[in-house]
Amino acid sequence: MGTKQLLFIGLILLLIPTEGLGQILIPEQANEYVHIYKPGSDVFFGPDTENLKEGQRYEEWVPNDHTFIKGNDGKWHIFGITHPLVETDPLEDGIHEGEYASFHAISSATSFKESLKPNHYSDLPKILSPKDRPGEILQNHAPYIIKKDGLFQMVYGHSPIRLAVSSDLHTWVLKGNLFSEIDDTKDPTILFNDARDPNLLYHDGTYYMVYCSAKSVNLRESKDFIHWSSPRTIFRTATFDPESPSLIFHNNSFYLFVCSWDGNWDQKEIVGAYQYKTYVLNSADLMDFGTDAEKQITTLNSHAPEIFQDEDGQWYISSVEWPYRGVSIDKLEWVGPK
Repeated sequence: MGTKQLLFIGLILLLIPTEGLGQILIPEQANEYVHIYKPGSDVFFGPDTENLKEGQRYEEWVPNDHTFIKGNDGKWHIFGITHPLVETDPLEDGIHEGEYASFHAISSATSFKESLKPNHYSDLPKILSPKDRPGEILQNHAPYIIKKDGLFQMVYGHSPIRLAVSSDLHTWVLKGNLFSEIDDTKDPTILFNDARDPNLLYHDGTYYMVYCSAKSVNLRESKDFIHWSSPRTIFRTATFDPESPSLIFHNNSFYLFVCSWDGNWDQKEIVGAYQYKTYVLNSADLMDFGTDAEKQITTLNSHAPEIFQDEDGQWYISSVEWPYRGVSIDKLEWVGPK
């Protein structure tokens, strides 16, 4: 190849845009949360607990881990943990009492941007209470939904991680357990020791499910959404209990968002139990997000975040119970290292 040809090729390469290529982009939030959903009063679905009575109406409800999905009706839906507010003494005794069904809220708009208004989402009947799930454990926690083969597929926990499917997001059919996982570690510093808070990524023909376990985030993979691999630990921590993981693929690398529970709560207010420090980890290998801050690139303000895009590709982060009761939304932008 002649010198002129080499010079020509070099010139062409210089003209090719390279912005963002090979860079680790960092998610940056606007910190301008819009409070899009506050649960209304409702009747407790039961069964009775120490402080809650089936059939009794409660004015205040507390949501938690949640998921967004756009339905066949063109509207956005939110599903998530819910239960009536329980103010025990100490507060921690009732913080998760009665979390036996999922709330279901719907937008009246067909564009996500149009739904970003205060209290825009409206309650629909709650789904998958114990009466709808005979033979299952009472708890219905942290649903996550994707669409596959024309059906909405909902995974929920805690362990056993279970599956329900729907054609319309209103009527759900139980499909049983996907897997069960208990860590028998006797370490008293470990708050949770079973599979919980599932989240899904579909990438290159494979489904990846991440979930929290004892001081760790684990991953399983599947080609058919029914048969799942053995677990692999992709993140470990000795400094906090991980919650509500979200795994995404962006700009040719993987990002793991993990909410932190550090155990520090004065129990003066319920909101203190919903800590809003979310760590963002980056890795070229989705099987390895390191230990503690090894692969951390930033920290965001959110409790139990969901990371997703709207119809136009705009990224968002959600937060629940902080800064407001219910679900709030903030914009995310991806920026280069500063």
